[in-house]
Amino acid sequence: MRKSTGFAIKSFFFLSYHTSSCILPIPSSSLLHEFTQFCYQRNLPRAMEAMDAMHKHGIWADSITYSELIKCCWARGAVEQGKRVHKHLFSSGHQPKTFLINVLMSMYVKFNMLDDARALFDQMPERNFVSWTTMISAYANAKLNDKALEFLISMLREGVKPNMFTYSSVLRACDGLANLRQLHANIIKSGLDSDIYVRSALIDIYSKWDQSENALRVFNEMATEDLVVWNSIIAGFAQNSDGDEALNLFKRMKRARFLADQATLTSVLRACTGLALLELGRQVHVHVFKYDQDLILNNALLDMYCKCGSLEDANTVFTRMMVKDVISWSTMIAGLAQNGYSREALRLFESMKASGTKPNHITILGVLFACSHAGLLEAGWYYFRSMKKLFGVDPGREHYSCMIDLLGRAGKLNDAVELINEIECGPDAVTWRTLLGACRVHRNVDLAIYAAKQILRLYPQDAGTYILLSNIYANTQRWDDVTQIRRTMNDMGIRKEPGCSWVEVNKQIHAFILGDNSHPQLDEINKQLNQLIHKLKGVGYVPDTNFVLQDLEGEEQREHSLQYHSEKLALVFGLMSLPKEQTIRIRKNLRICGDCHLFAKLVAKMEHRIIVIRDPIRYHHFRDGVCSCGDYW
Repeated sequence: MRKSTGFAIKSFFFLSYHTSSCILPIPSSSLLHEFTQFCYQRNLPRAMEAMDAMHKHGIWADSITYSELIKCCWARGAVEQGKRVHKHLFSSGHQPKTFLINVLMSMYVKFNMLDDARALFDQMPERNFVSWTTMISAYANAKLNDKALEFLISMLREGVKPNMFTYSSVLRACDGLANLRQLHANIIKSGLDSDIYVRSALIDIYSKWDQSENALRVFNEMATEDLVVWNSIIAGFAQNSDGDEALNLFKRMKRARFLADQATLTSVLRACTGLALLELGRQVHVHVFKYDQDLILNNALLDMYCKCGSLEDANTVFTRMMVKDVISWSTMIAGLAQNGYSREALRLFESMKASGTKPNHITILGVLFACSHAGLLEAGWYYFRSMKKLFGVDPGREHYSCMIDLLGRAGKLNDAVELINEIECGPDAVTWRTLLGACRVHRNVDLAIYAAKQILRLYPQDAGTYILLSNIYANTQRWDDVTQIRRTMNDMGIRKEPGCSWVEVNKQIHAFILGDNSHPQLDEINKQLNQLIHKLKGVGYVPDTNFVLQDLEGEEQREHSLQYHSEKLALVFGLMSLPKEQTIRIRKNLRICGDCHLFAKLVAKMEHRIIVIRDPIRYHHFRDGVCSCGDYW
């Protein structure tokens, strides 16, 4: 009967290493057989023992067997064992084949030991396209873009022809459009522009540089027969906030009879999120059931529901997720906070900590946002001051801005200024805008002027700052200063961004822009709006003209301007077009003003409707005359 593998190898070691008088003849074929078995079985300890015995007696296995051993080392993160294999392969003047050296290089790259990989590359007597591509890909992944591009140039100079994997790797290292265009030209010359991976990489990099037209040109140059390329172009537009085009491409893809996978659905959900298309997002959700446990897809679904203001759907998805990572928890915490459920967000944060998931900087940002929009000053200070100690997260500008917002809302403007001075990397325009908004609420003109000057130093064309400062001056009767600001804006050609609101009705998006009369039902909308305002005034509604640009003359003219704010038009259209049981969901490009906020509350109560308005900062859920923000936004 044949002895067991373990017994055979141990017997061999005993005879080889412990015979005092002489070393018995070595059964090399048996040892090689055992070594090969251990390598293919991924039995790393035994394989290393056998390799050491072979090393001692100058026995070598074939390249394929060694490659299996090296792959076993990198799969287990066995750095020292990998180095021992390297040493064995180059011992006693032995020269491994180029194929095997490439595998060794890949091992060092996997271990993030680029210097060792480079040293091995430099020692190679012969290099093929795999050798070059391995190093180019390693440098590109490490964001060492200059090195990756240098290697490509050297590769071409040595007469080694790049292949599709080389170009796919080096495209990621492009740090400017000039390099990208030159590489694109080389790809066309080499005839690789039709390769799916190269086309996909080209689309990705053009999209990264916000060159959507060029990305689309690459896509349209030839018939697309692979889902990878479709996914790249859809993702590119979704990532560049062009959700309309992303969805149009998705429709084209379906007409071409391609079936969506996880990557497709993730991008489509991102497009729905950007456009606040809840109904379309729900349709996509049906397809997500096929990939029920896909974490990335579930997180995208969760984000979509939160940012479309449907917390019920978001909570259902979150509760059903079998696996949750820090992104899942952070998305839900931020979603609750932005939708006005700050205390629920903080309770969920406690559940997250209890689950053992470590918070990251996004999680803490959501927590601070919750504190800010609920006026929880003491809790906000606690989390802000302890975030480094408790969670290992250094406060960034966004965290400082949240705390400055919290202090500003509480009227503690001096504390806010002191905190601004603590920011190591210096405050940015967002930080100063946060302070400026607080100054408007609390009518601190001198500090407002200082904050505005800091913003305009960073962004001289910032229309919002001029408008806000103009209104602050007007509220304190400083009309000469108002005139000066308006004159400066005219001289510099600065125009206020017009308010725009979007509402989804029957899967169609209807846009309303202040001063735009293009909507086909505008006359009927205006008629209904006038009747509604008349009814509201009967129950005490008084338009708040503090939210009108103060260069309009007369109270009546200012009231007229308020009447046609875009969210009012969108809201009335929603009342006209949607059944009573359906929530009216509106998205707008500017923060909701106090008058429109009061208008929406009263309409929700009078018409017995649920209204959700999403502005760039947060979401307002109006029901029974109350807003989820508690009038604190």
